[in-house]
Amino acid sequence: MKEKLCLLFLSFLTTLTISAWSGDVTIETPNTMLVLHAREGGDLRMAYYGARVANLQQLRDAGADLNSSALPAFGTVDMVQLPALQVLHADGDLNLELQTTDYSSHAEGNAQVHVFTMQDKLQPIIVRMFYKAYRQVDIIETWTEIENGEKKPVTLKRYDSGHLVLRQGDVWITHMHGNWAAETEPTSEALTGGVKIIRNTDGARNAHLDAPEVMVSLDGRPQELTGRTIGAALCWSGNFELRFNTISHKEHHFYAGIDPQSSEYILDPKQKFETPHLALTFSNEGLSGASRNFHRWARTEGMLHRGMKVGDILLNSWEGLYFDIDEARMIQMMDDISKFGGELFVMDDGWFGDKYPRKNDTSSLGDWVVDKNKLPNGLRALTDAARERGIKFGIWIEPENVNTTSELFEQHPEWALQVKGRQLKLGRGGTQLVLDMTNPQVQDFVFKIVDDLLTQNPEIAYIKWDANASIQNFGSLYLPKNRQQNLYVDYHLGLLKTLQRIRAKYPDIVIQDCASGGGRANYGLLPYFDEFWVSDNTDALQRVYIQWGTSLFFPANAMACHINHCPYWNTGGRVIPIKFRCDVAMSGRLGIELQPKDMTDEERQQTSTCMADYKQLRPVVQTGNLYRLLSPYDRKGVASLMYTDDAQQKGVWFVYKVDNYYDQPIPRIRLAGLNPDATYTLVEKNIRVGQRPCSLSGKRFTGRFLMEVGIEVPLREEYASRVFSIES
Repeated sequence: MKEKLCLLFLSFLTTLTISAWSGDVTIETPNTMLVLHAREGGDLRMAYYGARVANLQQLRDAGADLNSSALPAFGTVDMVQLPALQVLHADGDLNLELQTTDYSSHAEGNAQVHVFTMQDKLQPIIVRMFYKAYRQVDIIETWTEIENGEKKPVTLKRYDSGHLVLRQGDVWITHMHGNWAAETEPTSEALTGGVKIIRNTDGARNAHLDAPEVMVSLDGRPQELTGRTIGAALCWSGNFELRFNTISHKEHHFYAGIDPQSSEYILDPKQKFETPHLALTFSNEGLSGASRNFHRWARTEGMLHRGMKVGDILLNSWEGLYFDIDEARMIQMMDDISKFGGELFVMDDGWFGDKYPRKNDTSSLGDWVVDKNKLPNGLRALTDAARERGIKFGIWIEPENVNTTSELFEQHPEWALQVKGRQLKLGRGGTQLVLDMTNPQVQDFVFKIVDDLLTQNPEIAYIKWDANASIQNFGSLYLPKNRQQNLYVDYHLGLLKTLQRIRAKYPDIVIQDCASGGGRANYGLLPYFDEFWVSDNTDALQRVYIQWGTSLFFPANAMACHINHCPYWNTGGRVIPIKFRCDVAMSGRLGIELQPKDMTDEERQQTSTCMADYKQLRPVVQTGNLYRLLSPYDRKGVASLMYTDDAQQKGVWFVYKVDNYYDQPIPRIRLAGLNPDATYTLVEKNIRVGQRPCSLSGKRFTGRFLMEVGIEVPLREEYASRVFSIES
C-alpha cells in the first residue's frame, strides 16, 4: 500500500513539473527563434524556425502547425518521412516511440541550453535533445544524447544530430564540392521532389569532395546580400551525411549527422552517446548575412581557438624547398622574412628521421627526431636564430600517420589501422598508413609528439598539423571484433580527446589545421586550431575562387592565404603578377609560400609594401564583418568583397579582375555594410611598384552613395586588382 501511495505521489509531482512547461517552448537568439511544442507523454514537435516574432498565435494563424517531429524516429514516422534516429534493441526490435518526459533549461556561458528528455514507451532507451541558443550571436546548436538503459548492448543504426522542417517553395541549397587543390566550389541548386544527399566517407578528413556545411535560401536563387537564408554546419571531423527529403506533404525535411554507412554504433548498457553538434543560423541578409553570423560565432564563442586575435605574417618553407631542408637554408629564409617585415618562419616537412631520414614522402613518418645530417645543431639553433631576428619559429608535423619505412612501424606495426590477414592499402608515397586513434596508446604517442617538441623547445610558437591520408584500411587491432563498426566514430573521438589534452597543457601555441590542404576545414576541429590551410593550391587566380567558398562559413583569421611563386606548377606554369598575388593573399591571414632568394627585385619590393600595408588593414580584415559583393562564379569578369568594423567607421575593399578580353564591360560595384549617413575616404593600398594610386584614391563619398550607386574601379590590365582602405 505504501509503495502504491509513493508511486501516486511521484506521479502527481511529475504532473506538476510537466504542467509548468507543457506547451510552446521558445528558443531565442538576438534576431531568431525556434519554436517547439512539448507535451507530457507526447512527441516533441517543431513549429517554426526563422526571424523572431512577438506573437506566437500569429504563427498559428498564418499556418504554422505542430505536425512535424523534432526528432523523427523509426517506428513513429511514416515511411515517407525519413527517420533521424533508429535503434536496434537487444531483442531485435527496431522501433522507437519517443514520448517527452521532462524539460529543463540552464545558462551556460553566453548561451541558454534547453534540454528535452524523451523515453521509448516500451524499451528503456532515453533520448535527450539539446538546443543551445547564444545571447549575443544568432546561432543555435542542437544535438542528441542517447542512453542505453537496456541490460544488453544496442546498435545505433542512425543517430542524426538534428532535423529541420521547411515549407516547400522556391528553396535552393548551396553546398561545397571540390577536390585536392580545388576545394570548396559552391554548388547551388533548387530542391525538388525526392531525396538529396551530401556525404563524405574519407574516414579521416571530411572537407575534400563534399563539405559538412550547407546554406538554404528560402526565397529562390541564392543572393549574397538579400533573402532569407539558413546556414547549417555539422561540427564533426569524420564521415557525415546531410539529407534533404521533399515529400508530398509540401515540406522539405533537413537532417544532419554522422554517416551511418559502416558506422552502426554499438552502445553498451548504461553508456551514453552524444552526437556531434549541428550549428544553425538564420539571416534576412542573404548568404553573406548567414556567413557573418558564423564568423562572429567562431570568433566570440570559442569555436575558433584564435578568437578575435589576428594571425602573424609568416613564411612557410614548403613550396620554397619541399624536402630539401638544412640549417643554412632555414636561417637564410628567416633572414628574408624578417627583412620583409614578417613575424614568423615555419619549417615544413623534411626535418626529421634517424635510421630513415626524411628525404621524400616514402619514409620516416612516426620517427619525430631531428635529422642531424640536415640540422646538426638541432632545433635549438633555429629557435635561437629566429629570436635573434625578432621573429617566431614554427614547425610541421603529421602525428596521426606512419610510413611502413619507419622505426615506429618496425616497433609497433599493430598501431596502424589494418585488417588482420588482408593486404595493406598504402597511401602517399606508397608507404603511408593511418595510426589507430581508437587506441589509448596511440593517443598517448600523438600527445607525446607535441609534448616532447614543446617541452624540449619551448620557443616553438606555431605547429602546422597535417593529415595526408584517408582511412583505406577499415580495421582496428585494438577494437574487439564485435566493435569494428565503431571505428570511424571512435577514431575521431580519440583525436578530439588527444587535442583536448594538448590544449589543456599548451593553450597558447598556435596550431594550423592542414589536411592535404583544406581537407579538414570543419567546425568539429576548429575549437582546437587557430587556422586552416585553405588549399595546397596557392595559385592566386584559383585562390580567389577557393577562398570565396571557404568564407561561406569560416572567418578571415581562420584562412591561411599565402603569396606563391611563379611560374606555378599546380596550374600548368601560370604566371600571375606579384601585386595580384599579394592582393588575394591580403584578404585572409597573410603569408608567403616560396623561396625568397629566388624573387625578383620587383617581387621583393611589392611584398614589403604589401606587408607594411597589411599590418594597418589586418584588424579589420581578420576580425571584421564580411560582405561578398561580386562572385567570381557569376562570370562577370570581376570578383569583389569587403570587410567593415562593428562601428562602421573602417573598411577594407578588395577588387580582382578574373577575366580579360577586349572591350570588356567592368561592372559598377556597390558596397555594403557602411553607415549611409557617414562620409568615407577611399585610399588605395599596396600600390603597384612604379605606379601611382588610381584616380579613386583620396576621393570622398557618402556611405549611401557607395551602397546605392556604387563605384567604377579602374581595371584595365590582365590580372588587375585593387585594395582600398575605407575610413570615415
